Amino acid sequence: MKYMFNQIYLIGSFCLLVSCTAMAQKFNTHQVKSGETLESISKMYGVSTSSILQYNKEIKEGQKLRSNTILVVPGKKIVEQTSAPISNTPTTMSAQTKTTVVQDSVKTREPIGYTEHRVKKKETIFGIAQLYNITEDELKKYNPKLYASPLQKKMDLRIPKYREPKVAEVVEDQGDLEKYIVAAKETRWSIAHKYGITIERMLELNPGLSAANNYLSEGYELLMPKIAGSTVKNQVTQLYTSYTVPAKMNFYRLEKEFGVKSDEIVRLNPEITERGGLKEGMVIRIPEQKVETGEINTDNYIFYEVKPKQNEFRLTRKFGMTWAELVALNPDLKDGLKAGMVLKLPKNKVGDFEVRNALVLDKVNLLDSINIAVKPKVLFLLPFRLDKLDLSNKEETERIIDNRNSLKYSLGLYSGALVAIDSMKSLGVSIDVKTFDNQLDLGKTKQILQGEQLGGYSAVFGPLDMPSLKETAVQASKFNVPVIAPVPAKSDLSLDNVFFSYTDEEVLWKHMLDYVETNHTIETLLIIADEDNSKEKDAILKRFPMAKVVVVKEEEKNIGINRDKLQTLLSDQVPNWVFVESDNYKLIASVVSILNSFNNTAFDPLLGKDKVSVRMFTTDMNSGFENDVISNTHLSNLKFTYPSVNRQVANNSFVERYRKRFGDDPDKYAVRGFDLTYDLLLKLAYNNSLIDVSRFIGETEYSGNKFNYQRKGVAGYYNQSSYIMMIDDLRIKTIE
Repeated sequence: MKYMFNQIYLIGSFCLLVSCTAMAQKFNTHQVKSGETLESISKMYGVSTSSILQYNKEIKEGQKLRSNTILVVPGKKIVEQTSAPISNTPTTMSAQTKTTVVQDSVKTREPIGYTEHRVKKKETIFGIAQLYNITEDELKKYNPKLYASPLQKKMDLRIPKYREPKVAEVVEDQGDLEKYIVAAKETRWSIAHKYGITIERMLELNPGLSAANNYLSEGYELLMPKIAGSTVKNQVTQLYTSYTVPAKMNFYRLEKEFGVKSDEIVRLNPEITERGGLKEGMVIRIPEQKVETGEINTDNYIFYEVKPKQNEFRLTRKFGMTWAELVALNPDLKDGLKAGMVLKLPKNKVGDFEVRNALVLDKVNLLDSINIAVKPKVLFLLPFRLDKLDLSNKEETERIIDNRNSLKYSLGLYSGALVAIDSMKSLGVSIDVKTFDNQLDLGKTKQILQGEQLGGYSAVFGPLDMPSLKETAVQASKFNVPVIAPVPAKSDLSLDNVFFSYTDEEVLWKHMLDYVETNHTIETLLIIADEDNSKEKDAILKRFPMAKVVVVKEEEKNIGINRDKLQTLLSDQVPNWVFVESDNYKLIASVVSILNSFNNTAFDPLLGKDKVSVRMFTTDMNSGFENDVISNTHLSNLKFTYPSVNRQVANNSFVERYRKRFGDDPDKYAVRGFDLTYDLLLKLAYNNSLIDVSRFIGETEYSGNKFNYQRKGVAGYYNQSSYIMMIDDLRIKTIE
């Protein structure tokens, strides 16, 4: 408790310091250029569009901005723009492009009218010309006095107006494209492979596809390039490749490399017979072997996107295939290996990689991939509730910490995060961290967010309460900034920038059922579940229809099972595996005691019965199993097995760092705070975009937690990792 009390002082002073520095608000004036929008200007200054609208009441949301309008923008410009962005409208040009066109045609174009301009203080000829997208020569031509006199304040100038120059729009030849309807079980990679193009090319042809995620729905219409002389489904022309015979080449090696019999090679190349065999430097024709691939989808293949600097040796070693086998499946490889190519591989291919949604993910060592030039900036929003603590009263503060879960979680998470930040700094990574106490209050959260330029952050850690998490996610989504939810969060959020780090219940019980199904052989399966856990019971029965159900008697004051009826269901010939699904500690305690009594039944020589073997499982390790009335010895005897978000932490460098800083062992919240922050910062140090990194980085694991974020449509990223734990010999062991 001492380290927690000391830590509250550190956090308190830090949060107060940050809160004070955040009060000063800076403003800029911004002159709107042609083609600029509220969204583009908000990104330039790292503020929300609503903040700009707040200080410019004459502008309405969705209204098209007029060129030369002066806006008041809060914050400091974080993106320098060399020229105005080009609008989506084909005929709109940036100011820089317009000026170039004008300069090229100044001698030939004629004004269609004029407008007046009164010179203001400190204006220049160059600035006025840029303002109206004309050249200095044109300005002087229609204001001859500028040839003789310098520009002066209140001078009236005549500004020529010209027709908008026509922009030659580059349009893809539609005759070279065809419509493609996405079929079931197809992915971006499987379709890109069919057409032999990169994912980047697919996005160019189909701007409606999101570049931030990989979702592709069945029935979606894509525009794809036609394959010359054929269609994707019917390309039967025999193709050949030219091959220059190297020194010491023979027919056996040719057959192994290209899969073509020697007599076929001789038939196609009469020169071999005429010259008395294969000769060095001879150019021969070899048929490309056509592989019957069937439908190219996730049922038949997995896919791999070639990375920069990869070569033939790395790929063949990675997938355990010869180059000829890869070329047979991917004929485009005959023209060379190129970054961005999508290769198809056999479905059953295994190696040092992870497959997610049929896409092969490279195992990246993040520690070896740190870019010290990247400087992540992270915002921590946690409810320390400093407003409710009297730090001068140590005993009262310790009592509040003990009894207030949100404070206990926050202090644990943040203390672990501080050790993670120290660890990253020792690796040479510079990290900018801001921490705020959101006081578990939505109003306070809004106040903090309004004072921060979220567009300048790499990620936001927290908050813990759902209303504040929703508000933070909505505000951060305007700048595509990821938000990390560090604790369980049940939400109706439909924002793709939220990372739910706590593995949800359905993933946990599925992992448990997969484990049992993989290891189950002859064991008798039983289910003991109360009414509140009927969903878990149904899930088990769906997976194991032969499982026996033990009736739970639920009365107003009592709950339990009939011991004698249970005995008739237990086998004395084979082991018994019993699922216990409840969060009622009274039922759990009773069942554990009864099962343990059967598990200790000795061999009966008169009846010839063996000892009854019972092992206990659950798909939901909730607080009911941790109640003090439940015997850990009984759980150990039953080899109690359950799924878990985290595992036990052994003595490691993190624990030593934590002890050195705080003088005590880390609790499970501190371990989670370290693992979650360390994972976040390592990924940001590899690529300062967590959303991009999550597309191709697979599972990562640290002291007590592992993370494998997978995207669910537009609902965000969800951690799919978990452990299977077992209590044995009074110790908690990780068994999967």
